[in-house]
Amino acid sequence: MFKVIAVAVAIAATTTVAGAQATSASKAAVKTSTQASMSTTKRHHRAVKKETQADLQKEAKISEADARATALKQVPNGTVKSEELEREKGKLIYSYDISVAGKTGVDEVNVNAIDGSVVGKVTHESPKTEKKEAKQEAKEKKTTK
Repeated sequence: MFKVIAVAVAIAATTTVAGAQATSASKAAVKTSTQASMSTTKRHHRAVKKETQADLQKEAKISEADARATALKQVPNGTVKSEELEREKGKLIYSYDISVAGKTGVDEVNVNAIDGSVVGKVTHESPKTEKKEAKQEAKEKKTTK
């Protein structure tokens, strides 16, 4: 009789251990498949393509010379200090910093590169603001390389 009880206890112990191992194995399988599906999901994010100046110039419908003339009409007696073709808030624009003799800072004029219209209003930038903006643009160029 003791042998029967001992065998029954041994079987019960083996069944309990096997059941526990099966449960942890199935949990591990579920965890592995979940991790695999998450890593697959992460891989499907769309990479943002950096636009080059050549790409922007191909897209522009207005020539740089026409955009410059439009910008200079906005600031009488002005001289273009710097220019840039860029995408800002989703719009392709020519951005001009125009200085005027006897006036500190620059006036910034943005001209739509698709239809040639002036975007927004002409804004004046003090030398301090201009320096801060140049520093920010340099920082952005560094991080995109």
